[in-house]
Amino acid sequence: MAQLFFKYGAMNSGKSIEIIKVAHNYEEQGKPVLLFTSGMDNRDAVGTISSRVGFRRKAIPIFKNTDIYAVVAEYLPRPHCVLVDEAQFLTKEHVLELAKIVDTCNIPVMGFGLKNDFRNELFEGSKYLLLYADKIEEMKTICWFCERKATMNLRIDGAGKPVYEGDQIKIGGNESYYPVCRHCYSHPPI
Repeated sequence: MAQLFFKYGAMNSGKSIEIIKVAHNYEEQGKPVLLFTSGMDNRDAVGTISSRVGFRRKAIPIFKNTDIYAVVAEYLPRPHCVLVDEAQFLTKEHVLELAKIVDTCNIPVMGFGLKNDFRNELFEGSKYLLLYADKIEEMKTICWFCERKATMNLRIDGAGKPVYEGDQIKIGGNESYYPVCRHCYSHPPI
């Protein structure tokens, strides 16, 4: 029986490398997969899943009006798994489409993304994946400043100072965000 998975973690927890690894494992066995990523993520190129260690894969970009269910239902050969990177940027409708893929097509779907933003609030996609996912797994990493588990994302400005207000979405990597524990989020040593 197929299930909807949500694998979340702070920045630098290995989400993108994990999705590339899962895709490789399926494909090595001759089982095709469909890879999706947010159309908002243009750090490397729109429609590209990029890991910090240098691995890259092409993926179908998801925009606000993308009907993920229709793309999967029409795709040939039929995928054995659907993998979604940057799942925090999904809308509620997208998450419901992923659940429909699982429930009507019997295809497992794995979404990978952040749970909370730099203000420590849920992203829309994360909120609905937490509500609808059959299985939820935290991907762990360590705090940028200490040895504790990172559970939050600290946004920094160009001078390396913490930022706690602003637009929820700002695409960036280590130049813009640090994975941090709760203590270092509130009392960053910078």
